[in-house]
Amino acid sequence: MIDQKKLAVIHIVKKELALGEEEYREILEKVTGVRSARDLDDNAFLKLMRYFARSRHYRASREGITLRQKLYIRHLADDLGWDGDHLDGFLKKYHKTANLDSLDKKKASKAIESLKHILAHRER
Repeated sequence: MIDQKKLAVIHIVKKELALGEEEYREILEKVTGVRSARDLDDNAFLKLMRYFARSRHYRASREGITLRQKLYIRHLADDLGWDGDHLDGFLKKYHKTANLDSLDKKKASKAIESLKHILAHRER
């Protein structure tokens, strides 16, 4: 059975990709063989995430932030205990962008490295 964090990631991705309920259920069934994310195991979860990462919705534009980058940034911010406003403030102050969606691929990579350094510094 899938844990709550992974279930939350699936629902975040579903929202990010603007999937309707029926389309989401069809993808679940096609990719993993189940119609409910609660029935996934860890391997099926990874299979579903790989499918989403390769989907037509993976990137808004050729230069834009990828879904994988966006999810990783949110994961790092969550590990730091930051809410959306805190993350937006960080991005505005240090990366001169209004929010996560306005990052391009290059700036997203720099933001990821910044967040990883902050997290590593806190863990020391």
